[in-house]
Amino acid sequence: MHAAPEHALGEHRIEEMRLHALDAWVGDASVLMDGDRLRAALYAGANAGGATVLGEQFCVFPNGAVTGVLVLAQSHLSIHTWPEFSLANVDLLTYGDVRGEEVLEVVCAELGAVRSRVTSIARPVG
Repeated sequence: MHAAPEHALGEHRIEEMRLHALDAWVGDASVLMDGDRLRAALYAGANAGGATVLGEQFCVFPNGAVTGVLVLAQSHLSIHTWPEFSLANVDLLTYGDVRGEEVLEVVCAELGAVRSRVTSIARPVG
């Protein structure tokens, strides 16, 4: 059996990529319509997990829902909110030294999540 090869991306060596999908139900749905607070939550999570933010884009929809993404040197961190369900969906695709679990723990805390579910899967390299 052969070990998976390491692949280069810029100056980074990729040994493993992971997709973390967080479903977070919040106690106060108004947080899910607050673009500034959601942006701050993603930045706090990224910083806690050791990610490097390169850029961002956020959009508020007519019903108050928000979609936002942070472009990371290590991939991306995104959120889409569903205020009518008190639900936020957060996706983190990452590689390298980013601590995905820490990113999502901080995001949950910042959102005031009362219940959450995380699915984490390895993504293929090579």
